Amino acid sequence: MQNHIAALLAALTINLFTMAIALPLVMGRVNEAARRAQWGVVLHAAGWGLLLLSGQMDSGGWADRLLSSASMACISGSLVLLGTAFDLWCGRAASDRWPLFIAVVMTLGYALGFSNYQFRVAWANGLLALQMVMVAAVLIRQPAQPVGRWRWVLVVSLTGQMVVTAWRGTLGGFYPESFPSFFFPHPVNYAFVVIANATTVLSLVGILLAHRDEAARALERLASLDGLTGVFNRRAWLAHAQTEMAVSVRYDHPLAVLMIDLDHFKQINDTRGHEAGDRALQSVARALQRSVRTGDLVGRYGGEEFCVLMNHADSAAAVAFDHRLRQHMAHTATRELGFELTYSAGIAMRLSPADTLEAILRRADATLYRAKAQGRDRTLTDVGPHLLAA
Repeated sequence: MQNHIAALLAALTINLFTMAIALPLVMGRVNEAARRAQWGVVLHAAGWGLLLLSGQMDSGGWADRLLSSASMACISGSLVLLGTAFDLWCGRAASDRWPLFIAVVMTLGYALGFSNYQFRVAWANGLLALQMVMVAAVLIRQPAQPVGRWRWVLVVSLTGQMVVTAWRGTLGGFYPESFPSFFFPHPVNYAFVVIANATTVLSLVGILLAHRDEAARALERLASLDGLTGVFNRRAWLAHAQTEMAVSVRYDHPLAVLMIDLDHFKQINDTRGHEAGDRALQSVARALQRSVRTGDLVGRYGGEEFCVLMNHADSAAAVAFDHRLRQHMAHTATRELGFELTYSAGIAMRLSPADTLEAILRRADATLYRAKAQGRDRTLTDVGPHLLAA
């Protein structure tokens, strides 16, 4: 019967190594989250390989201790990497301080207490079960961005593994006579290898679905962002602006739109080259992103023209933003580009509930061209007095 357990564990190890080889081939070029998941699977496979190899050594000898301790380090480390990968896939910063601490403490305790069978079994399985709970908690927490159902597939997988791991730890620590070894034909060992083999498949599905979600989000971002400047392209900006416009009308919040056009941009391209023109556009985009408030929309409307939508903003807020932007560009453009960079702008406000985004854009554009006609390097508004550049 022990041969049955060993065969199932060998099958599990083969499955894990197959996953470790297949994931990089299937995923191709990946981001940080997927890379951590891949290395997590590699460590998990290595851990089980080392554990099986330790079973071929003299029980309790130095080789058994070394290989077993290394296997615990790999399996525990894999849970650290997988937990941080899931954090990243859920749109959060990777948090590995406590999981890594537990992995180090578990490995050291296991190695130092190896000669005490009850201690090492209870210690290792108890802390591994705790790590599984922590990884499951990462997945259960509300994601910071929309994700698919893959996280629940992984929660089910981790829960099954956690239950049988805690069960093994309890038996080994408190009832060693009924659980004398990892290969002993006890129901918990059969449950463990069956669940481990099944959840390996579930884990592979979950990881691939998580990677697919991330790839889909990346494609959506690429479709929404201007490739040169990194701000919204015209189509995406208009789509988001329509939504903000509807919110402004519904709750009667003020709304401002700024149309911004770089001064003498053709001259920059003609005299300094198109590379300098590209760097100028990128510099302006950075200045816009650093000057706007959280929630404001920045987009490249076309060529050297940018658009900013400010919700919950009256004319004073729009003017304050314009001053921030001009000050920022005055301080950074020469340093970044080697030459001065100015712009002309027109501000238009939402005037009534019947006003439309198209009408506001037309007014902002007309005001922008008045600013250019008056000599450039200035901002005008479509209501109240004209505002000259600071």
